[in-house]
Amino acid sequence: MSGRAWGMLLVLCGAIFLEGIDVAMLNVALPSIRSDLDLSTGALSWVMSSYVLGYGGFMLLGGRAADLLGRRRMFLVWLGVFIVFSGLGGFATEGWILVVARFVTGVAAAFMAPAGLSIITTNFAEGPQRNRALLVYAGTAAAGFSLGLVVGGLLSEINWRWVFFAPVIMASAILVAALLLIPRGDDSPPRARGGFDLAGAITVTGAMMVLVFAVVRLEDPAAGWVWTAGALAVGLVLLAVFTAIERRSASPLVRLGILRSRPLVRANLGALLFAGSFFGFQFLVVLYLQELRGWSSLQAALALLVVGIDAILAPTLTPRLVNRFGNTRVIFGGLGLAAVAYALFLPIGLDWTYAAMFPTMIILGLAFSLAYGPLTIAATDGVAEEEQGLAGGLLYTSFQFGAALGLSAVTAVNVAATGADASLLTELDGFRAALVIPVAMAVAGAVVIAFGLRGRGGPGAGLHRGTPVAAESR
Repeated sequence: MSGRAWGMLLVLCGAIFLEGIDVAMLNVALPSIRSDLDLSTGALSWVMSSYVLGYGGFMLLGGRAADLLGRRRMFLVWLGVFIVFSGLGGFATEGWILVVARFVTGVAAAFMAPAGLSIITTNFAEGPQRNRALLVYAGTAAAGFSLGLVVGGLLSEINWRWVFFAPVIMASAILVAALLLIPRGDDSPPRARGGFDLAGAITVTGAMMVLVFAVVRLEDPAAGWVWTAGALAVGLVLLAVFTAIERRSASPLVRLGILRSRPLVRANLGALLFAGSFFGFQFLVVLYLQELRGWSSLQAALALLVVGIDAILAPTLTPRLVNRFGNTRVIFGGLGLAAVAYALFLPIGLDWTYAAMFPTMIILGLAFSLAYGPLTIAATDGVAEEEQGLAGGLLYTSFQFGAALGLSAVTAVNVAATGADASLLTELDGFRAALVIPVAMAVAGAVVIAFGLRGRGGPGAGLHRGTPVAAESR
């Protein structure tokens, strides 16, 4: 790659690193925010849920907007929105201001992330060059989340508001670099579109927001099953209306034929289950270390730091494994290792040393390096250039839904298993019961990916390489 190509890749890696570090820092800062703003548990929950709602609700629209309106333009505009509302969060004096700021920040990320991914997939030739670029990109995302835990712990010790101001400084530098290094050609997408599918945009955004709302409310027994079931039903109805609109639209927001690609669907299901298992596990581990073991937020963050070895392995080891064994086999191995890592944590006790936890952390870092980047490759491989933004939107929607589902499932199981008894042993039993969820999701993900291995051989096993999914008829 040329120096300019490397520069563009580093800018886009900086943006995905920013997204990861932003979410991770806020996770660690929540106790400080609650104390300073005197927030209830419900209000604090909405500080997190509002971001997920904005991110998951607008992701498909964001992905298609990049294809229709220009990838560079969408990336730069929404990076600017991210800067403004992250800064607003830092100045918040009331809980509702923080919730609004996080919701709009999530919307900005929903437009920014698929635009950045599609800039990579359209500027790097399909094959080894694109694979290496995507693996560097994926490793940077994982590093952002891992380092964000530590940085968030340090900034929270100073003042939680720096958790919002630090991303503003970083995003501003990325914006300046992006203006210089991202080619203007990405502002000129193909124009043979026939118009913008407004009805499709409204219905799919509404459906995604309502469905994400239903998922995140699963963790709150006080919300009531009637409201949750009602939201789920409304979301499914809107999704059905959206499907009917797309079948009849001359210029659909989402061409439904793209979902006929079995490799693409497998990759997205695998991404959903992998994200659900990881975020559910990370949530439980932080609670176990801080609330049950009495570790500080910084100690808990440092305990998880080794998972960030993915940032080193993804651009170095993973490309060699993909070239040698094929993308699908590497993903399958990653999900299998993730299941092993979670299973090793099942016997947790009140006196566990970090040495007992370390095998899980290091194996999980290896699993992340084998699964996350190759899933990104598989979800965009063979997709026509004019639909790369859509493919990125589908992938990030899967990741976001998976994360919300995993968090809600482990929380619901933990609460049900713990009950009203707040003794240490009962809480420990609750954590053990909830840890079964990440194991089950990782195993389910491995089973889904395994269908891509049947009857195939060679390095390309399970992949549909080099052919636009528009031609996929299976």
